[in-house]
Formats: sequence, structure tokens, C-alpha cells
Amino acid sequence: MLKKSLSRNLVTNNLISKKFAFTLLTTSMLSLGLTACLPNEKQDAKVVINKNPYPSTYQVLPAESTLLTNATILTGTGKRLNDADILLVNGKIVQVGNDLSAEQATVIDMKGKWITPGIIDVHSHLGVYPNPQVESHSDGNEMTSPNTSEVWAEHSVWPQDPAFQAARAGGITSLQILPGSANLFGGRGVTLRNVPSETMQGMKFADAPYGLKMACGENPKRVYGSQKVLPSTRMGNVAGYRSAWLAATEYKRAWDKYDSDYSAGENPEAPKRDLALDTLMGVLDGEILIHNHCYKAEEMAVMIDLGNEFNYHSGTFHHAIEGYKIADLLAANGNCAAMWPDWWGFKMEAFDMVEENVAIVDAVKNSCAVVHSDSATTIQRLNQEAAKVMFRANENGFALKEEDAIKWITANAAKSLGINDKVGSLEAGKNADVVVWNMSPFSVYAQAEQVFIDGAKVYDRFDDKYQAKSDFLLGQQLNNHVNKAVSNSATK
Repeated sequence: MLKKSLSRNLVTNNLISKKFAFTLLTTSMLSLGLTACLPNEKQDAKVVINKNPYPSTYQVLPAESTLLTNATILTGTGKRLNDADILLVNGKIVQVGNDLSAEQATVIDMKGKWITPGIIDVHSHLGVYPNPQVESHSDGNEMTSPNTSEVWAEHSVWPQDPAFQAARAGGITSLQILPGSANLFGGRGVTLRNVPSETMQGMKFADAPYGLKMACGENPKRVYGSQKVLPSTRMGNVAGYRSAWLAATEYKRAWDKYDSDYSAGENPEAPKRDLALDTLMGVLDGEILIHNHCYKAEEMAVMIDLGNEFNYHSGTFHHAIEGYKIADLLAANGNCAAMWPDWWGFKMEAFDMVEENVAIVDAVKNSCAVVHSDSATTIQRLNQEAAKVMFRANENGFALKEEDAIKWITANAAKSLGINDKVGSLEAGKNADVVVWNMSPFSVYAQAEQVFIDGAKVYDRFDDKYQAKSDFLLGQQLNNHVNKAVSNSATK
């Protein structure tokens, strides 16, 4: 009996010991697991991409409070005000209306004059293809790879290009400088204030979004197909876009995971930087806007689908010769279309044009029709480029007025560039970018007489003090003077 009892007790004690040991082991493992989850590893400094390594140094020029009175004003919002006034104070538009008054403001009677917002060109190559047009100045097309998203147009801008002043004389106050269209992805564009400056940074529009230049159609397939490099066809173009966006999607996922893990207290290794993918990731994050050289309707539709596939907005279509065919699709998807009034037929993809193209795109509700230059000469008269569209469209059944057409080169252009909260219309609180014209800007005889940027006069047709000359031109004038002096002394 005693033997059985001892045996029973021994078994029970063994079970209790094993149970205790198991519990202790489980507790120890749980404790170890919890300890392992604690952020006891010291984190390295977080790697952060500097998204603005070349910041604007633009400074508003000195300006005085100014009240311009008794003018015909096109506000850029679809309104025309007759015998109206506009008050500019501290670089901003304070008030627009009739019979305004202001203490301590210089009052200038503008009777017989017209006033518009500053003109904006969304497609320019000034500074990257400057004058004089020589090979050493040809810096707008990095034709070394179908995808050169890593290049930035601002790093080619020569601010001494005399064409900037010529554009100011045409009322241009802001303009986007783009790389060329040889590549599927040509690189970043930059928006500039059209002010005299020794540096690109001194012209750079602070806080304006970057643009990414893309190109459809003939240009990239011709440039790289001739080198036996993809793309050589339009389907090759699309394959090239998709491959790039796939890589950008993975790159973004890696950086998002890095940021998330770091925020959770871990010490992850940062992804390897890639300048081209930085730009594409900026598009996926909604920080960089697409500007796509694209002529044909079916290609623009594919590019809209491409944006939907990779979850980014397809942005503004430039040139858009066949925009009239898909005006409803463009409006429904929120795409701006930047177009010429009458350039066509210079290559196959530019043949199916109508001169009412801009007006047809504009006629759809929620549309965003823009007139652009893509030219160092037509940028000097972008007002008359818009006028050509208006008059040609009205000959063919439209009923467009000046207050409608001015939006194509002001408010809609500002929307395309993502700066419409600051410029593009004459409204209280916006930057005082203003052009005074001698008559309707839609006349062939129109001339910009005064141009203001942020309330400061930067051009006056009748005052040499406001007709800035680039250092390059001043240098040429000096050389000519010296050469004439030498020549005269040699003949004596």
C-alpha cells in the first residue's frame, strides 16, 4: 500500500515539475519574443530625399502701390469690365471694380487702354534653345536614352537669352521651360517668372510644381528606331512607358516601406537612390505634373489609360492636333490641352487638323483649352495667336468673345502649370501680374505698353529704364563699339 502511494506521489510530482518547467519555458520564450519586438536597436539617421535641392531665389522687385483706372479689363474669369479700375498693393491685387479709390497709391489713368492678367506660356524652350542658335547652345534634348527622367531643364537654362526680354515685350510674365520631345521621358520642366536675372534660380517660380515632359508618336520612335533601340514603333513607345512606370511603382513601394518601418521604430536600410525614378515617383505621389507632347486622338486616349493603369494623372497634352476629336474625353478626365492656332501638316501625325481645334476643346463643360507657343517668335505675340483661334472659330459658327479667349493664355494656362491659386486671373489676393495694352489684345495692332510682375513694373514700351537688355546683348554692343573705334582709327 505504502509502495503504491509513494509511486503515485512520485508520478504527480514529476507531472507538476514538467508542467512548471513548460510554463517557465513558455513564459521565457514569450518574454524573449516581446523583448525582440522592442525597438532596442539604435536607428540610423533617416534618409530623406531633398525634393527641392535648387530652390528659387526670386525676389519681388521694388514696387509702389498703384491704381490703374478707366480701362477695359479682362479678368481671366470670363468677365469683361468697362471703365474699370484695378488696385495693386504690396505685389498683390487688392481690388478690381469701378470707381475705386486708394490713399497713398499712384493713380494712372488708363482710358482707352485694355488690361489683362499676365500672359503665361506653358510650352517654351527659351534658355535651353536660346539665341544665338548655335550648336553649343543646343541644350534642350538629351538624346542618349529613351528615358531621361533624371535630367532637369533648369540645369540648361541660360538666363541671358535675349528672347526673355522679347517675350516680356509681348506680355509674358510666366513660362514653363521644357526639354525637347526626342524621348519617351524627356526630363523635368521648370516654371519661371519672366524677370531679368543672372541666374536661373533668380527666375524660378517659387512653389510651382515641376513638370515631367513625355512624348508620344513619331519623335521617340524615329530617334531610337534608327539606332535599333526600343522604341521603333508606337507599340514600342507604350511598352517603354509601362516598363518605366513598373520600375517607378516598385521604387515607390520600397521607399514607402522604408518610411513606414522607420516610423515603427525599426532600423531599415534605405533603398538605393535613382534620379530618374525620383522624378517618376514624384508623379505617382502627385507632386510632379505630366506634360505630354502628343498629337493624335487615339494616342492621347491610350495615355489616359496608361495613367489609370499606374494611378497617376495624365496631365496636359501639348500640341494635341486632334484634340477636337476627343474633347469630351479630355474634359471628363480633367486633362488640359495646349494647342497651336494653325500649325499643322509638317509631319504625318500633324495632318488631321482643324483651325477651330482650340475652340472645340474649349466648348465642352469643365474643359481646359490652352494656346501655347513652342516658339521663340510666337511667344512674343501669344495674344494674337489666341486671337487667330477666336476669329477663325467665329467665322465657323462660334460666338466667342475676348473675355472667353483670354483664358486660353492666362487662367487655363495657370491651371495646366498648377499655379492658378497665384496667377492667371485678376482677382483680389492673387499676385499682381498685369499687362496694359494700347487696345484690345486681340487686334493685329495690339502692343503691350506696360507689364507688371508681382506689382513691379518689368517692362514699359516708352521708358528705357524698363527695357532690360541681357548681358549678352550688352556685350555685343560693346564689341561693336570697340570694333568701330578700331576701324575708324585705322582709316585715319
